[in-house]
Formats: sequence, C-alpha cells, structure tokens
Amino acid sequence: MPRGRYSLHDPHDHTPLGEEHFQCAPGPSGWRYVAQRTSPSGDHTGSVDLTLDELGRPLRVELHAASWQVRGAALDGVTWVRTDPTGEHATEGNVRAHSFTGASPAFLVAVSRLLRLEPGAGSVRVRLVAFTDPVLAPLTLDQSWALLDRTGHATDTGPLVVDEYQVSEVDTGEVRTVHIAGDVVLAAPGIELEDLESPPSTFAA
Repeated sequence: MPRGRYSLHDPHDHTPLGEEHFQCAPGPSGWRYVAQRTSPSGDHTGSVDLTLDELGRPLRVELHAASWQVRGAALDGVTWVRTDPTGEHATEGNVRAHSFTGASPAFLVAVSRLLRLEPGAGSVRVRLVAFTDPVLAPLTLDQSWALLDRTGHATDTGPLVVDEYQVSEVDTGEVRTVHIAGDVVLAAPGIELEDLESPPSTFAA
C-alpha cells in the first residue's frame, strides 16, 4: 500500500500551494486513494477520497475544501452533489462525461487507468468534470491523452515501469507531460512526489 506525500505548486509561477499526504491501494472493487491536504503553513485545507472500479470508472468520489463538499460517482455519465459550507444548500449536477478530475494527483492515475493506453497508439480524447479550487466549482473540459513512452527501471525492490503521458487541454491547447508508475504520479506540472514509503502498486491487466 503506497503511502507518501506530494507537494503542490502553481505550474506557472511555482507558488507553493501546499501538500497532499496520501495512501492508496488496489482492492476488491478496483482502487482506492485517500488523502489529507495542507496549506504551505501546515493547516488542514481539505481531503480526497476516490474509489475506482476495476475498469477505472469512479465508483465514489468525496472531496472537501474550504468547507465545501462534493460527492459524486459514475452514473448516467458522471453525477455529483455539491454542498455549501453552511450545509443548507446542495446542488446536483450531471454531465455526459467519462470521469472526474481536479487538483489531486489521484485524478491523473484515475484517467490513465480508465484509458489504458498503449505506447504509440495515438491520442484519445476524454471528457471530464473538474472540481476547481478553492471552492470545488464544477467545470466540464476535454483533454487529449497519449502514452508516449513506457520504460523499465531497476530498483532495490524490483523493476519499476514508468509511463510518460502527454496531456493536452483541448480548449486552450496547453500541453503537459505526466509521469506515472503504477498508482503513483512521479512528476507532473504543479506536482512533485516528495516522499514514498513503499513502491507503487501495479494494476492487474
């Protein structure tokens, strides 16, 4: 069960945004990721709880940030309920999309698991609902994913297979490179893996 810590920063000006302390593991239903988020000063700012089924679809997602809460799942596309800080008002949403995304590195793993790309197979377009900081506002967007390379690295605990993805924002044309090993993001714009207590888990085919 990988357990570790990501540092998060603005990918454009590198302003520190905080840290995400996580643990994740494959399970009977697919894969689960839980994390607590902190500010640069160490204050608690939110949490992430994401469960995927064996096909990479979101069985359940629960996010907390700035006293806002979102709960969602794959249902007629993706469906969610967003609750305000007072708990008095909740708004429902539904979009014909493939999955969710957001600031957490967990969502990069989730999309890669959903698409299951092979190197050199070309790009695949995917529609996602992003929950944006700081109040988890929903935003529907389209991305194009391509698996550029898959390389093996020898480590003390055995071979480590690293996938290099090119992720393009369809609306803006922005392109970024994401490196993922198993269920851990090694590096991506705005994300650095600072600590990992055990090797990444590998998914069954």
